[in-house]
Amino acid sequence: MYDRQNKDLLSGAIAAAVGAGVAASFAVALGQSPWIALGITGFSAAVALLCDRVGLL
Repeated sequence: MYDRQNKDLLSGAIAAAVGAGVAASFAVALGQSPWIALGITGFSAAVALLCDRVGLL
């Protein structure tokens, strides 16, 4: 039904970055620095991709 072997890196990166970007944009709206928000988004996306590749998700 769901084949995890065919999931490519790009689609995982996009999904992770969009999810982290939503939270970061909310933080920017509350006054956080946009550069810090971009760093948090990048770090979160990298950790999500790592967890996906290792098989934790």
